Amino acid sequence: MTTEPPALLPLLWLASPALPVGGFSYSEGLEAAVEAGLVHDEASTASWLDDQLHLGQARSDLAVVAQAVPAWRAADHARLQALNTWVLHTRETHELRLQTEQMGHSMLAWARSLGPAGATLIDALDAAHLAPPTWPLAWSAAAAHSGAPVRDCVTTLAFAWAENQVQAALKAVPLGQGAGQRTLARLVAAIPAAIDTALSLRDDQRQSFLPSLAILSARHETQYSRLFRS
Repeated sequence: MTTEPPALLPLLWLASPALPVGGFSYSEGLEAAVEAGLVHDEASTASWLDDQLHLGQARSDLAVVAQAVPAWRAADHARLQALNTWVLHTRETHELRLQTEQMGHSMLAWARSLGPAGATLIDALDAAHLAPPTWPLAWSAAAAHSGAPVRDCVTTLAFAWAENQVQAALKAVPLGQGAGQRTLARLVAAIPAAIDTALSLRDDQRQSFLPSLAILSARHETQYSRLFRS
């Protein structure tokens, strides 16, 4: 199903690097992987991000968004609170927990900055009583109000994640622009399968289990020299 322009434009906005939520300041463990020597060139970067997409994002945040968008549209606050709690309880390090809370808070601040245009989103977030709203839940609230199909919403977040990670790799590895675009192309080709996984998972199949990433993230919290907050 093709998204009509009225729904497509809000999704493009939500995928934009200009969205002021601070995503550029997080590498989600990539910088620590570079420090550990696990990521050091184009091939290792692409492999790392491909694994993170399929083993992490597809089974956790993307799966949450796939379930949250219909819940927002149904105003199912109990469901939204359960999903938000799951996200909070599956952040394995302090910095990853701070990331999801900060970006969720920034999403709410963005809605408030829009004035009347953001009122519907603010009302929805306030009514859900998420304490605090995490990034997947806050983002999915905005995506739900676009009217776009659920698959398009999840695909949008997957691309936004991939683009942000490639931008982080350009700085942290570092990579050249050409290598970054090839890495992004590989991720774009992998996203449809990741979306299939995210859409298919039941609550008892959703998971956030990346032990190596959790260890690297914990090390990153005390890493001497770093560019990113995670």
